[in-house]
Amino acid sequence: MTMNPNSEYEKFTQEVYQGLVDADTVRTTVVKHNVKLAGKSGQEHQIDVYWEYEIAGVSQKVAIECKNYNKEVPIGKVRDFYGVLSDLNNVAGIMVTKVGYQQGAKKFAAHHGITLKELRTPNKGEGIIGEIELSFNIAIRHCLFGVDEKWANSHGIDLQGYRQFLDNLNSMRWPPKETGLKWHNATHIPLEARDSKIRDGKGQIIATLEELEDKLPDNFEEMTEHTFDFQDAYVNTCWGLVKIKEVKYTYETENPTSVIAIDAQDFIKAILKDAISGEIKLIPKNVDNRP
Repeated sequence: MTMNPNSEYEKFTQEVYQGLVDADTVRTTVVKHNVKLAGKSGQEHQIDVYWEYEIAGVSQKVAIECKNYNKEVPIGKVRDFYGVLSDLNNVAGIMVTKVGYQQGAKKFAAHHGITLKELRTPNKGEGIIGEIELSFNIAIRHCLFGVDEKWANSHGIDLQGYRQFLDNLNSMRWPPKETGLKWHNATHIPLEARDSKIRDGKGQIIATLEELEDKLPDNFEEMTEHTFDFQDAYVNTCWGLVKIKEVKYTYETENPTSVIAIDAQDFIKAILKDAISGEIKLIPKNVDNRP
């Protein structure tokens, strides 16, 4: 059978206060839900959540009245609860609700010693309890190829379509770095080489990418780019051997910054706020501090 929303809120309150007393050092009994207590008048009162604990050998009793309201609790409800407490024997009172209390209800409760609490689950984004800013210093070396355009066209390789493909990939980066078309008019483009060898028209190896990197000048990082020229050179790609005129190495640095927000909703079960003082307690999920 499905529990009605009011009973669910009462059970939620019971779980929260059970967790609080389990984490405390006072000697306590199990927090109970839906308890009947006899008043001094002989009238029986239904208590939503009830618990007893002991301090210095003295038993303390607390009745918790739950109001599963989506609006502020009016003074009349607090006054009714005060009437129940007055009929009980030395029982303190706590009222909990989700939204808050009207001003008159707060004044009445403060005068008669009734604690008012707001108890609810955190909403997404409201429980940001911290932010971590991460900064990175990234150095990137690119190996780009100056493809022989006439050779490519005569061999059915659509370099312009490939450039469009590269721009589409670039636009999907996150966070976005480039605006506009980075590769549309580029003279040098990245190629997916199947190996690092550079061959001549006869298939003889005339260089390797590793050898070219070893030949980069010592001040390459300050120059930011360096180019090697070839007359008759090919690299092995997904299209097969592709004729190139140049191999260009470029160097760039990036300093991306990322902010990570720590949202209480991710690990907080409930927010318990004192309606009078404004003090807030965050109740963690699945934490059992009992010995």
